[in-house]
Amino acid sequence: MSQDESNLAPRFLQLAIVNILSNLLVPIAGLLDMAFLGHLSDIRHLAGVALATVIFNYLYWSFGFLRMGTTGMTAQAIGRNDQAAVRMIALRNGMIAIAIGVLILIFQTPIQAIGFAILSATPEVKASGQEFYRALIWGAPATLLNFVLIGWFLGRSQSGKVLLLSAVSNVANVSLDYLFVVKWGWASIGAGASTALAQYLMLIVGLFMVRDGFGNVDVVQLCDRTELKAIFALNRDLLIRTLALISTFAVFTNLSSTLGTTVLAANTLLLQAVTFSAYFIDGFAFATETLAGTYYESRSQLVRLLKIAGIYCISVGIIFAIGFITFPTFLFRLLTNHQTILIEIQPFTGWLLPILGFGAIAYLLDGYFLGLTAGKILRISSLWATFVGFLPIAILATFLRSTSLLWLALSIFMLVRAITLGIQVPSTLKGKALEEFKQ
Repeated sequence: MSQDESNLAPRFLQLAIVNILSNLLVPIAGLLDMAFLGHLSDIRHLAGVALATVIFNYLYWSFGFLRMGTTGMTAQAIGRNDQAAVRMIALRNGMIAIAIGVLILIFQTPIQAIGFAILSATPEVKASGQEFYRALIWGAPATLLNFVLIGWFLGRSQSGKVLLLSAVSNVANVSLDYLFVVKWGWASIGAGASTALAQYLMLIVGLFMVRDGFGNVDVVQLCDRTELKAIFALNRDLLIRTLALISTFAVFTNLSSTLGTTVLAANTLLLQAVTFSAYFIDGFAFATETLAGTYYESRSQLVRLLKIAGIYCISVGIIFAIGFITFPTFLFRLLTNHQTILIEIQPFTGWLLPILGFGAIAYLLDGYFLGLTAGKILRISSLWATFVGFLPIAILATFLRSTSLLWLALSIFMLVRAITLGIQVPSTLKGKALEEFKQ
C-alpha cells in the first residue's frame, strides 16, 4: 500500500470533522439571530424574517451549484496537478456568481413581489418581512461569490479555511445583529443588514486568503467556449437536482399543513431532527466529494473511499435515528413544551430510521457524484426520487389524510435516491464510461 493510500482514512476523517464544525456554526448563529428578534416587544419581526427566509432559501439553495460544481471540478484539477485549471475554475465560476448576483439586484423588486404574493401572512408580518428582504438582498453578490470560494477551498482540501470563513461570517452576523437589533432597535431591517454585511466581510477575508493564488489572467483561456459549456451543463444539472430536492421538502411541509396545525408542528420538529443529523452526515459527504474529485482517475482509491465514507455516514445516520427514537420526549422537549405536539410526535419517530438510514447513503453518494462532476446522474436520480418515489404516495397520503403515508413517501424518496445513485457506482469505476453521464 502506498503512502497516499494509507493516508486516505485519516485524511477523510480530518476533512469530515472540520466540515462538521463548519456546518454546526450555521444553526447556532441562526438560533442566536432568532433569539434577538424573539425578545423584541413586537413578535411580527420574528415572523416576518421567518417568512422572508423562505424566499432566500429558494433563491440561494437554487444557486448552490456554484459551490457544488466548483468543488468537484477543482478537486479533479488538483488530482491532475493542473494548477492553471484550478485557477481558471475559480475565475469562471466567480464570473457566473457575479453575473447572477447582479441580475438578482436588478430584478429584486419583481422577486419580492412574486415571493410575498405566494406566501401567506398578515399585512404587518409581510411588511416586516419585506423590510428584512430589502436589506438582505444587497448581500446577494457576496453570498454567491462566497459559494464559489467555499467550493474552491473544499476542492483543494482546505476545509480549515472554510471553517475560518464560516466563523468570520457567523460571529460578524451575531455581533452586528446585537448592535443593529438589540442596541439600535432596527428590528427586521437590522437583521437583514447584519447578514448582508457579514457576507461581505466573509468575502473580503476569503479574497485576502487567495490574494497570492492568481497571477496574470489569460482572458482568451478564461472565456474558452468548451470549458464554459462544460460548466454551464454541470450547473444546469445541479440546478435541476437542487430544485427537485427543495420542492420535495416544501411539498412535504405544505401537505403536512393540510392535516392540521398539530401535525404540521410535529412534522416540522421531526424534520428539524433530520436537518440537525444532516449537518453531521454532510460533513462526511463533503469530505467524500473532495476526495472523489481528487482521486477521480484512481479506481482503487475510489473503492476505498466509498467503503470508508459508507461506514461513517451510515453509522452516524443510524445512531442519530436510534437516539431520537429512544429518547423522543427528552430530545424534542428541547424544541417545544407543548404536550400535544410531543404526543403527536411519538408514533412517528420510527420513520427517522429509514429516512436517516437511506438518507445517509443518498448524502454519501450525492457527495461522491458531485466530486466526479457527474451532473446527469444526479439530475436523473433526483427527478426519479421526487416524481416516482415521493409524489404518488404523498398525494395518496393527502387523500387518505394519513400522516404515516406522508412519512412513507419521504422514506421512499430517500430510498429511490440511494438506489438510483447506487446502481451507477460501478460505471464510475470503469474509467471512460463515466464520461457518458457528463454529456
